Amino acid sequence: MEGSGPARFAFLEHDGPIAFAHRGGAAGALENSFEAFARAVELGYRYLETDVRATSDGVLLAFHDRILDRVTDRSGTVSQLPFAEVRRARISGTAPIPQVADLLEAWPDVRLNIDVKDEAALGPLVELVRRAGVLDRVCVASFSPRRLSAVRRALGPSLCTSLSPLGVARLRLAAGLPPVARLGPALAPCAQVPVRARGVTLVTPGFVRTAHRWGVRVHVWVVDEPAEMNRLLELGVDGVMTDDLVALRDVMAARGRWPPP
Repeated sequence: MEGSGPARFAFLEHDGPIAFAHRGGAAGALENSFEAFARAVELGYRYLETDVRATSDGVLLAFHDRILDRVTDRSGTVSQLPFAEVRRARISGTAPIPQVADLLEAWPDVRLNIDVKDEAALGPLVELVRRAGVLDRVCVASFSPRRLSAVRRALGPSLCTSLSPLGVARLRLAAGLPPVARLGPALAPCAQVPVRARGVTLVTPGFVRTAHRWGVRVHVWVVDEPAEMNRLLELGVDGVMTDDLVALRDVMAARGRWPPP
C-alpha cells in the first residue's frame, strides 16, 4: 500500500475543499502562462494545477500539448526540441512557456498539482522535486499507471499522487457494492476525476462516500459553472479544479471559504 490515507500528506492539509486553478485559470488568461498563474495567486488561489513536459535537454516546462502548434506561435514536438528553441515560443504570440522550477520559486506558499504528460518529463520532475525540496508542495497525477508507479518509486511513499485510471475504476466498482465489500486498499490519497467520462457519471454520492471510506479525497475537474460547483460541494467533494477562477472564488466566498486558509 503506497498511501494509507490523506492525513499523511502535507499537500492535502487544508481546511475545507480545495480550489484549484486549472492550467492557471485558462478562462481568464493564457493557459499555463506565468501571467495566468500570477493572476490566480493574486486572486487568492494557493493550489495551482498544471501539466508538465520536458525538452530534449531535460528542461521541465508547464505545458499541456505534445506539440507547440495549438497555443504558441511555433511548431514542433516539445520533447524533440532543445530548450534554446522552445524558449522562443510564445503562448498566443505573447507569453513565454514557464519553467516549473520558476513557478515553485516564485510562490513558496503555493502548492502545485502536476499532470505528467509523457515519459520524458519523469526524470526532470524527480530531479526538480529533490533539488528544490518541494515534496510536500506537489501532487503528481497522470493518465498513465506506469508513470505514476515510476514517480512513486523514485520519490517514495511521502509523495502525494492521484489514483490511476485503474484505481478510479476500482473505486467506482466499489461504490456499487455493499459497504462490507472489500476490494483492497487505495494506492493513492486522492482521486482526480471529471464529473462524467464517456457518457458515464463518475462523481455520484456513492462514489464520494466510498472514496472517503477508503481514505481517498475526491477532486473534480474541470468545473466552470457556479451551479455545478455548488452541487459538487454539497455532494461532499474535497476539491474543484476550474478554468473560471472568479466563478469558483465567488462560490467559495459565498460558502465562507475565501480566502483559503
